[in-house]
Amino acid sequence: MLFRRRHKPGFLSNLRSWVWPRSGWKRAGLYVWHRLARLPGTPHSIAAGFASGVAISFTPFLGLHILMACAIAYIARGNYLAAVIGTVVGNPWTFPLFFALTGAVGSAFIGGDAVSEIPVWDWDAIFMSPVDYFSKFLPVVFPLIVGGIPVATIVWFLVYLVFKKLVTRYRAGRRQNDSVSIRLGESPNDSN
Repeated sequence: MLFRRRHKPGFLSNLRSWVWPRSGWKRAGLYVWHRLARLPGTPHSIAAGFASGVAISFTPFLGLHILMACAIAYIARGNYLAAVIGTVVGNPWTFPLFFALTGAVGSAFIGGDAVSEIPVWDWDAIFMSPVDYFSKFLPVVFPLIVGGIPVATIVWFLVYLVFKKLVTRYRAGRRQNDSVSIRLGESPNDSN
């Protein structure tokens, strides 16, 4: 093949590139920012989509974050791809912080302690009476749900306002650079 690697990277090299990008976190973050800001749509749709993904990361519904983010983006008339990218904010490094915050807020609302006895995982109980078994997790999950809703709402509005302003400025700067290059006789897509 024409563009195949001569030496395939090993398992540890692949694992390292998943944990730490080869070009560094700053460059990876800038790449994602440019991809987000250049998505088709209005600054409102991109900001609403991204804010939906970030906000839903504060809820304890780990397997449903992408679907829920797209549903919120649909309601807010946001961009679905931006919503999916926004869910990446919730990851194994940030979830403990998010759940500590939402658990504390939920405990303050319901007047209890978010930290309660977590049931032991038992396959027999899951298959014999799944409703009874999973209802034992309710004292742990309920404060996260109650605290996640107001925190996610506040986060949505904050991220939306900041991100809409950033996308608007980014696009205005690009339009200005394109108009300057057209006046100079260059194509706006040329890069030196």
